[in-house]
Amino acid sequence: MKHPEGPSDLDKRAWRRELLTVRNGLTADDVRESAAALARQALGLPELAHARTVAAYVSVGSEPGTLALLDALRARGARVLLPALLPDNDLDWGAYEGEDSLTRVRHGAKMALLEPSGPRLGPDAVTEADVVLLPGLAVDARGMRLGRGGGSYDRVLARLDRAGARPALVVLLYDTEVVARVPAEPHDRPVHAVVTPSGVRRFG
Repeated sequence: MKHPEGPSDLDKRAWRRELLTVRNGLTADDVRESAAALARQALGLPELAHARTVAAYVSVGSEPGTLALLDALRARGARVLLPALLPDNDLDWGAYEGEDSLTRVRHGAKMALLEPSGPRLGPDAVTEADVVLLPGLAVDARGMRLGRGGGSYDRVLARLDRAGARPALVVLLYDTEVVARVPAEPHDRPVHAVVTPSGVRRFG
């Protein structure tokens, strides 16, 4: 039987496996120190300095840590929106009101996610964001992002396009995850910048 996936899908799966293996080898101290450095670098971004609304996410496990950044954005007076995963892998949104406003939600066999416990604002709430902080596993020299493969953020980006919204797209990664080239498909869309613990890189 012919495999239904194209070469780039198989490439992406291999990339994801390798990148996740490296992440899973990080210690709690590594993750904590990286999170503090990541927040410092991200807070220097002019886009975030002027943002009224930021769509972000809560990191889990060995992902580059985001909580310190979320709290700093809130302290600056920004409205921070966080995703809640829907059964079809699309994302609804809710406001971040501090760590106490998060609820751990397990989605089937997938990992448990920390989601906002307040009112749901609807999938279109993301179109109000001045900046969208994206999770990912790698970004390349063209600004192409390799996601986890669930497709949730492909939907978010498509929704932004349909609405004519043009927020700054910023991916948060570890230094080693900025690579020469990742497998990309025609519908993939480049990000504007990547923030890592050691700095910021912008893409045309």
